[in-house]
Amino acid sequence: MRVSGFTFLRNGTLLGYPYIESLKSLLMVCDEIVVAVGNSDDDTLEQVRSIGDARIRVIETTWNENMRDRGYVYAQQKMIAQFNCTGDWAFYLEGDEIIHEDDAPKIRAALEQHLDDPEIEALVFDYHHFYGCPDWVAKSPGWYRRAPRVIRNSIRSWAPDGLFWVVMDKNKRGRYPRAALADCPIYHYGHVRSAEKMYEKYNRSAHYWNHKPSVGGKHDYSQIDASILKRFEGSHPAIVQPWLLEMAEQTFTPDPAHQLTRREKRHRRLMLLEQWLGRDLTKKHFTLVR
Repeated sequence: MRVSGFTFLRNGTLLGYPYIESLKSLLMVCDEIVVAVGNSDDDTLEQVRSIGDARIRVIETTWNENMRDRGYVYAQQKMIAQFNCTGDWAFYLEGDEIIHEDDAPKIRAALEQHLDDPEIEALVFDYHHFYGCPDWVAKSPGWYRRAPRVIRNSIRSWAPDGLFWVVMDKNKRGRYPRAALADCPIYHYGHVRSAEKMYEKYNRSAHYWNHKPSVGGKHDYSQIDASILKRFEGSHPAIVQPWLLEMAEQTFTPDPAHQLTRREKRHRRLMLLEQWLGRDLTKKHFTLVR
């Protein structure tokens, strides 16, 4: 079995991504990693190359600055990397996502288990979405609880979004992939980077969503519905712990006077309905068959 990892990056250092830690965690599972590195204003390309692992293959890319429709440029870059993967499986990990060292052998074993089962087209992971500082995770319908991150590399698939795939087994109509659970989480650290780096990230990405840049100089993490935050009880991956000490926010307090947005109110109602029904009502970009 051969497993390809892939991702795309641009201005990873400037925008405060733990992308080196992410790539090193992916190396625990993969036989090769394809990294599409966009033209950057920092040392992202040099940092990726400095890892010095022969399994990493870099593709230098130019982003389409005219593409401002719902972040589709991210999907374009994701596909550039995926279409260069040569493994039986293609494992997509974003630059702020980390694999725990305890889970790497479990992931590899799950891929071995399903390698010869054509019904399984993807592997789905649970998520820890850290928010504000490394001590808290966000848990609500507004934060996807599960997502496919591995796709079988011998089926016709493409990504209309950075978050999911569409399988094109028909000529004109696509569907979400049939998937099995990985039974382990992805650790998502994008919302604990320094407030200054988060502000820069939002402003730089606004262009690709046809949004206006914000003002203020730093991101205000305190503006959130505190009821969705839960204390993290587990252990962080070893590879990311130095980054958490040096680059992440260390403390966080939600604003008790925060006025709920319309979206937050909707998610509160949905959470109440989930509790009443005992069901997860979030949108799923996969069909779970195992």
